[in-house]
Amino acid sequence: MYELLKSVNSPAELRALERRQLAQLAEELRAYIIESVSQTGGHLSSNLGTVELTIALHYVFDTPNDRLVWDVGHQTYAHKILTGRREGMARLRMRGGISGFPRRAESEYDTFGTAHSSTSISAALGMAQAAKLSGESRRAVAVIGDGAMSAGMAFEAMNNAGVMDTDLLVVLNDNDMSISRPVGGLNKYLARLLSGGLYGAARKASEAVLGKVPPLWELAKRVEEHAKGMVVPSTMFEEFGFNYIGPIDGHDLDSLIPTLKNISELKGPQFLHVVTKKGQGYKLAEADPVLYHGVSKFRPDAGIVGGKPGAKPSYTQIFGDWLCDMAAQDPRLVAITPAMCEGSGLVRFAQEYPERYFDVGIAEQHAVTFAAGLACEGVKPVVAIYSTFLQRAYDQLIHDVAIQNLPVVFALDRAGLVGADGATHNGAFDLAYLRCIPNLTVMAPADENECRQMLYTAFQMSTPAAVRYPRGTGPGVEIRKQMQALPLGKGELRRQGAKIAILAFGSMLKPAFEAAEELDATVANMRFVKPLDAALVEQLGREHELLVTVEEGSVMGGAGSAVAECLAAAGLARPLLHLGLPDRFIDHGDTGVLLAEVGLDKAGLVAAIRARLGA
Repeated sequence: MYELLKSVNSPAELRALERRQLAQLAEELRAYIIESVSQTGGHLSSNLGTVELTIALHYVFDTPNDRLVWDVGHQTYAHKILTGRREGMARLRMRGGISGFPRRAESEYDTFGTAHSSTSISAALGMAQAAKLSGESRRAVAVIGDGAMSAGMAFEAMNNAGVMDTDLLVVLNDNDMSISRPVGGLNKYLARLLSGGLYGAARKASEAVLGKVPPLWELAKRVEEHAKGMVVPSTMFEEFGFNYIGPIDGHDLDSLIPTLKNISELKGPQFLHVVTKKGQGYKLAEADPVLYHGVSKFRPDAGIVGGKPGAKPSYTQIFGDWLCDMAAQDPRLVAITPAMCEGSGLVRFAQEYPERYFDVGIAEQHAVTFAAGLACEGVKPVVAIYSTFLQRAYDQLIHDVAIQNLPVVFALDRAGLVGADGATHNGAFDLAYLRCIPNLTVMAPADENECRQMLYTAFQMSTPAAVRYPRGTGPGVEIRKQMQALPLGKGELRRQGAKIAILAFGSMLKPAFEAAEELDATVANMRFVKPLDAALVEQLGREHELLVTVEEGSVMGGAGSAVAECLAAAGLARPLLHLGLPDRFIDHGDTGVLLAEVGLDKAGLVAAIRARLGA
């Protein structure tokens, strides 16, 4: 198996193949991706959809001298395999293995680290401009999906690129539509025509001659636009200063390669529109690309099967159930997501309350300010967003929500370490960047029921509030159907001990309790990061010789820092030990292993506390 694929360990070896061999290579590459991902888990549908496009880009362009930037990066498995990391796929997204996204430290072919969307055009434009400044002859290519084009950053970059006259190619990977045979044939012909030298030379000649007579030149441009508009889906990109080419079939190597070769000879900003199909070549993924977007291990012949009956609900499911229950009680509730319906647990809500569900696309900044506008008019918005993605809307959170003290609820999924997606997706900073914002209440549930009750508490408030909860399941406590607001800013004592008090925030209550059993320590479930339970902190400070704060977030500026500030304000000088995520980015791997490595499991807590006591 994979006879041809095994002979390709670099793009140079790929470019040595004959054109007629590339179809077989694509077939083997697609089969290899299915086999690999079925054994490790990872992103599947998106990677199956970019096999031919990846081959064509590396076949035409002189990578890594020509810079190739992949947006989001979850569609780069074919790219990784063709750039010397075929064997590394066996440990994809595992501790010590290769990343599921492009990573500069991993390969010279990963020219820019991506995992959040809509950054590729800006980065590639910077690379293209750097080449121009240094007088080097190389291309910069940004591959961006149609979903990522909904973010304002992509259009900001295009607006800037159109006036720079750099050799930049933007490839729009459009996988939300298909091309019928007649239209595909017509557009294949058109793409070759518009990317060829004849069209470019004719356009420049027309500009040189008619440009001296402005009225005639304007007339000629209008005629050209109307002529192209009859057969090209959109000339919007040309308004940004790009030469628009396409759309073409992104699975047709006989169309992709000659078109890319023609484009490689053109100067200035170019825009190629290719149409692909998510899950291409694997019928189950083609039929349900959303289900097969991010997968755990599965059997390729059987596909993904349902979860185990009686399995604990995830925090995401708990949020989704609460949202529907709350919506049934209060017609003012609306839910907003920046293109994360499935990931944030909104599928049921979208089905039951479609008129109150708003997917705004990959546009986190807009999502937050849109929520602020709704709140101004008496609507009660709940913004369902990953912790790592709220970082992208920090100004809007402060300026549009907090300053105006608007009652917006932020449901922050994936808080803390997320495992296989790694540093770009870890929710490591939300406690630190949220607790410094005036008017904002910040809560961290220790278990599933507390998550439900905190969401209810946040919704009842007339000011902004955030509830941050981890990926996956909790300790497995009973979830009370009845909802009751928690006392604002009040923690609770969960165990009484001697000398040592462990102040646990959120998910760290379980390992803190386990450590306390061995150390005979007091344990407090702090619940609120802001407002902090100052009375409880002061009580614990007066009654214990050592206070230990534990949080699954950045230890710098986080909940532990809030405790230190509280003690200082009260004039209590007590020894403090802050445990949390260290001042470095945590790599991908199994979440349990990673938490142990940074000392946030029972053994790590016990060892750190004993070391501090000198025991």
